[in-house]
Amino acid sequence: MRGSAELWAVVARALGAVLLAAPAAPALAEPALSDPAREAAVARLIEEARESPPALRVLLRGMPKGGDLHNHLAGAIYAEDFLTWADEKGFCVDAGGLSVEPPPCPAERRITTFAAAHEFAMDRLIDAMSTRGVQRGVGANDASGHTQFFRSFERFGPMGGETAKMLTAARRTAAGDTVSYLELDHNTLTLTSVVRAAGDAALAQGDLAAVYAEEAKAFAGLIPKARAELDADEAVSAKAMACGTPAAEPACKVAVHYLFQALRALPPRQVYRSLILGFMMANADPRFVGINIVMPEDAWLARRDYGLHMAMLRLLAAKYPRVKMTLHAGEVTLGQVPPADLRDHIAQAVAVGAKRIGHGTGIAFEDRAEDTMARMAREGVAVEINLTSNAVILGVKGADHPLNLYRAHGVPVVLSTDDEGVLRSDMTNEYVRAVREQGLGYSDLKRIARAGLAYSFVPGGALWSDPVGLVPVPACADSATPSCAKYLASNEKARLQMDLEHQFATYETERLARARKVS
Repeated sequence: MRGSAELWAVVARALGAVLLAAPAAPALAEPALSDPAREAAVARLIEEARESPPALRVLLRGMPKGGDLHNHLAGAIYAEDFLTWADEKGFCVDAGGLSVEPPPCPAERRITTFAAAHEFAMDRLIDAMSTRGVQRGVGANDASGHTQFFRSFERFGPMGGETAKMLTAARRTAAGDTVSYLELDHNTLTLTSVVRAAGDAALAQGDLAAVYAEEAKAFAGLIPKARAELDADEAVSAKAMACGTPAAEPACKVAVHYLFQALRALPPRQVYRSLILGFMMANADPRFVGINIVMPEDAWLARRDYGLHMAMLRLLAAKYPRVKMTLHAGEVTLGQVPPADLRDHIAQAVAVGAKRIGHGTGIAFEDRAEDTMARMAREGVAVEINLTSNAVILGVKGADHPLNLYRAHGVPVVLSTDDEGVLRSDMTNEYVRAVREQGLGYSDLKRIARAGLAYSFVPGGALWSDPVGLVPVPACADSATPSCAKYLASNEKARLQMDLEHQFATYETERLARARKVS
């Protein structure tokens, strides 16, 4: 690593280039918002820190990261937060010490009392409700990361009903990580409460149209109730952060939309009902910008019914053409499932109209991998890369991860957190891993941050007519014009994208100034 004097000499030369190259009245595409010399100087700072995770994290923490497009709200919450909220409701640690249960229960097992008397047992409880222990080798011989991850949800599930607090926590975490937009996988309790009642009777592709007609008619009345539930949760969250007041927290600036997540590892009638409700909700409420299909792709029913699920999606997409889809697909790897389940899951998801693919880890094992990636590149189907999740759940990391394979084939890539609370991670950690494990540089990270907004489902027109070449739409060819101001005012996506560019400029300028100060 170069010494500070030598490093600052590099930075100073870059700053000089910035000052010489800067025009008097820069427009959107000019160096004031995207300056190659300034960017190169910051890139060198990050390169210098590549071999030091702490130094790299310090540099990347403040880097603007655009959108987190693959974030499950329930999984975004740390066990400690869930336990705090459960304690407020009088919950207790269960007899096995691995979960919690509602009152009444023995006083000595009330969460605060238990924590004070049994410090290490409390550690065991937190390990049981997350992947913290497994990631550090605790119990690694007893359960895989995959098993521990999905088992965690069962253990904090009894503490449900805290959506407002979860929204607040997720937005605060995003703000601290300089993430400006969250696309949260979240279902309202109103709708999820009726899914299991669909039963487990057989369902064939030929039944789908008739079942849809019955279900849509029967549950149309739930949609207004679900919207009212979300209204209430958002209002409570906004109040907790003092949004709209002079005391508003930075988290209030984090924009949020939702994806309704259908549950794939259930009997087919229940999966279909959850999909129908999801499409209905997304069609009715602009806060829901799309639907997803989740749960373990390697689960018995998910494997058996994968083709049937694609048929369900195809029918519903035709009935609700405005509803966008991002689908978990290819969250499998060699040896985890039989070869037949590695051959075409991503290809099938793209074929039914998915605009993004969640995980996509198994692409290299698909029969027509190159054709699928070519189609994704051609049609602008992005892949949501979750480095920590893939490492913990699938054991896929480093050179074994397909992130750079996708990039080499021109597939748009975004970084996301998946379930940062359960996985004990955050978005900055995903960026650090991308640098250290995947060899990405600062310009790559900027491209990914921009993609997090460009390939989001945020309503409205985009700022860029060409998101790769950074060519602005005609209305904003000059960002200082009234036409651009009007365009930004009426297009949420463009507004977020413009703000990201200003954030980049501020971040780079401040980083270089700090580098000079500490040299």
